[in-house]
Amino acid sequence: MTTIDADAQGAPEVRSQPAAEAAVPAVTGDPSLIGLPSFIVGSVALGLVLVGYVPAAAVGASIPVIVAATGLGLVIAAVWAAAVGQSAVAGVFGIFAGFWLSYGMLVLGLTHNWFAIVAADALHTQGVFLISWLVVIGMLTLATLRLPIAYTVLFVLIEIALVLVLIGTLQQSAGTLKVAGVVVFVFAAVGVYLFFSSASQATGGKALPLGQPLLHS
Repeated sequence: MTTIDADAQGAPEVRSQPAAEAAVPAVTGDPSLIGLPSFIVGSVALGLVLVGYVPAAAVGASIPVIVAATGLGLVIAAVWAAAVGQSAVAGVFGIFAGFWLSYGMLVLGLTHNWFAIVAADALHTQGVFLISWLVVIGMLTLATLRLPIAYTVLFVLIEIALVLVLIGTLQQSAGTLKVAGVVVFVFAAVGVYLFFSSASQATGGKALPLGQPLLHS
């Protein structure tokens, strides 16, 4: 940029000034395009374990997907959402990142005896994990009733699945765990629907109907 000043004799003097730095473009986009697929793949992997696709002793079969894809993907989505000012979305993705990563830590810790927990206490250790997350997901469900009802349905199904897994774990009931696996597949399907809605908008289309919020005020 240049400016024109007058010298002592009144003659114009042209002086160069450094050009202003280019404005940094704002971060934009839809973080759910990463967050939802990350959530879905972990849900499918967990559902397959619960319904018995792998032997009961192979409970760690889902961990590579859950830690490396779901946990990491949700952390990225949460950071992206926070960067674009979507606090509620960042909160949801961040909470679920914590759930999946802590689940991976639980399974790895128990199977490798990282926490020095004796076998007799392993059952209630899993109970501690499940009850803790039941409280948090229930809180999240109530706190997001202003979102479209599709999200509420998703959170309620996750809560139901956690209850079933808790019962199946404490009672050591393979049948209850299989029912929980079916519920996991159902909420994964809801996640797929939400992803199609986001992908439609990202590619120039319209959002899919997500329903009216239960809480309007």
